[in-house]
Amino acid sequence: MSDVHLTDISTLRERARHNVENGAVTEGYDGDREEIIRLLNASLATEWVCVLRYKRHYYMAKGVKAQVAAAEFLEHAEQEAEHADKLAERIVQLGGEPELNPDLLSKNSHAQYVAGNTLKEMVTEDLIAERIAIDSYREIIQYIGDKDPTTRRIFEEILAQEEEHADDMADILDGL
Repeated sequence: MSDVHLTDISTLRERARHNVENGAVTEGYDGDREEIIRLLNASLATEWVCVLRYKRHYYMAKGVKAQVAAAEFLEHAEQEAEHADKLAERIVQLGGEPELNPDLLSKNSHAQYVAGNTLKEMVTEDLIAERIAIDSYREIIQYIGDKDPTTRRIFEEILAQEEEHADDMADILDGL
């Protein structure tokens, strides 16, 4: 049996009416909201930097093996944009503002924007960026723990896809 105590209905109802302007953030929220919003914004920047890098690689891929890589670049760019949307939506739910100032995206991003000149360099840079995202998102998940299950779940879903992206890039790199 669990040691968790369930709150009675009348208390839940009363608490829901208190600070109603906070939207989804109730009194039961245990996370450091400002820090989690900061982590979400840094991850948002990371995703947008990755979108831009993958898009560039999609347009610049040349060579015999470029078709397979270009298709992956485009698919990954679209998925990274979906990640960015989820992160931005969560920032707003927590009462924050998504930081989308282009001048700050590269500065706030975990991953770097390294263009790469050859197909091999492009794939390598994308793999490096995915590995950075994997480690940083894993650490964020550990930091959040049970304090904010919704944000943790978003990061877990994104992490799983970043691991797939890294695997895709490693496979392509192996074939170059």
